[in-house]
Amino acid sequence: MKKLTTLFAGLLLAAAVSAQASQKIVTFDHSYKGSIDKSIESLGGKVTRKFTLIDSLVAVFPDSIKDASIYSLKGVKNVAEDKYLRWIEAAPASMNAVPLPTVEHALSMIRSGDGWTAPVFSEIRPEVDPAEKEIPWGVKRVNAAAAWNYNAGQGVKVAIIDTGMDFTHPDLAPHYKGGWNAVTPGASPMDDQGHGTHVSGTIGAVKDLKGVVGVAPEADLYAVKVLDKNGSGQYSWIVAGIEWAVNNGMNVINMSLGGGSGTEALKLIMEKAHAAGIAIVCAAGNDSGPVNYPAKYPQAIAISASDSSDKIASFSSRGAEIVIIAPGVSIYSTKKGGGYTSMSGTSMACPHAAGLAALAVGAGAKTAEEVRTALRAAATPLPNLKPTDQGAGMVDAGKIKAAVQWYYEIKR
Repeated sequence: MKKLTTLFAGLLLAAAVSAQASQKIVTFDHSYKGSIDKSIESLGGKVTRKFTLIDSLVAVFPDSIKDASIYSLKGVKNVAEDKYLRWIEAAPASMNAVPLPTVEHALSMIRSGDGWTAPVFSEIRPEVDPAEKEIPWGVKRVNAAAAWNYNAGQGVKVAIIDTGMDFTHPDLAPHYKGGWNAVTPGASPMDDQGHGTHVSGTIGAVKDLKGVVGVAPEADLYAVKVLDKNGSGQYSWIVAGIEWAVNNGMNVINMSLGGGSGTEALKLIMEKAHAAGIAIVCAAGNDSGPVNYPAKYPQAIAISASDSSDKIASFSSRGAEIVIIAPGVSIYSTKKGGGYTSMSGTSMACPHAAGLAALAVGAGAKTAEEVRTALRAAATPLPNLKPTDQGAGMVDAGKIKAAVQWYYEIKR
């Protein structure tokens, strides 16, 4: 009887699996735009999302329908699994922290007088100026304050394509201008994970002598939620988020996310965004290996991560695609629910570069390539790092305006 019960349960499970549906991103020839829906329906499929800027759509098919059958439909050029993947993986913030001494070691230091130096009165300094205290080390490293007198990103639209944003945070609320939720269209793009809120603060936390200040503290911030509370999402959510940014006239996109592969639809929407003049700033990845997608696409401004000693972070991905390097270890920024926290990753380096891109736009850069050129021209290579580690090097925000002007001079 027990064997029969087990067999019956197995048959039920097999039936359930065979009844499952699979979600695909279908890219097709433009001339078949009017008929593709019916063709998909002829296979038992159902269109669940359409893109407006590229000839691609999302459809659910019975699991029995294989890709070969979909390719047989007239006009179909590409079929890709709309995979649900984890796109963010922050490195531990404490990875470069100095370890505390053991009790035995501390006692030995006290007894011997070795390994420590007692403070002297000449070293005692007054409390740090609040304006200086507000600037995290990474924002200071890119010399963002040097640009603020003439340009702090006023009116520049920056889309943070991520887990959303806690737009009620006091350092983000003043310049939050709206957004969109690709995970649950119609719902708020409120951050339910925390990653997007941290990224947003590095880009544009307001300058108010409290908390932290971002690289471009006057930029307009837009939350585009493409990842869920697990930091995961489907390819189609990211494509939809980029499409929203294009349709809503963004100047800069920050994507502190990455995966090991791309799709035809993601490639096409990256091309559309670049053609629309948007500077697409992307994290290189945290696997110490090759640059991830979408940073790997030629339209992206790919960013690697450095530590406070100007070394490349051990976790940072690297490769010929890297455009510049930016601070990415123990970055202090805004926290979901209020307050502040430190995180590490190329996810944290990326928003420094997105803020710099916003400063470049504010300085007069009009296209994605002008922004890329300005950032490279304002960068200085870090010693002992290869171009595949750092691209053009570390940007000095104080040189961005001159870099933009130089670009227009040579174009005359």
